[in-house]
Amino acid sequence: MFLHLGADVMVLKSDVIAVLDLQTKMANSTKDFLKMARDEGLLEAIIEEGEKHRSFVITSDKVYLSPISCGTLKKRSGLDWQP
Repeated sequence: MFLHLGADVMVLKSDVIAVLDLQTKMANSTKDFLKMARDEGLLEAIIEEGEKHRSFVITSDKVYLSPISCGTLKKRSGLDWQP
């Protein structure tokens, strides 16, 4: 089964490691992680005109910045985890 992350991007639900609110980006460790992912070419921003990033999704091979909130991604996934 797939999870739609925004725009035309979908990932396998089994590849999702974590879905985090972008507000956690304020923590130094999270900033460092996102910087490392960008430097390694693993960070992909999903955004359409006029949208803002609301969450980031860590998968087994990439990190996605998504315009969709954690709560919405949780509902879409049908999984029982806390954002």
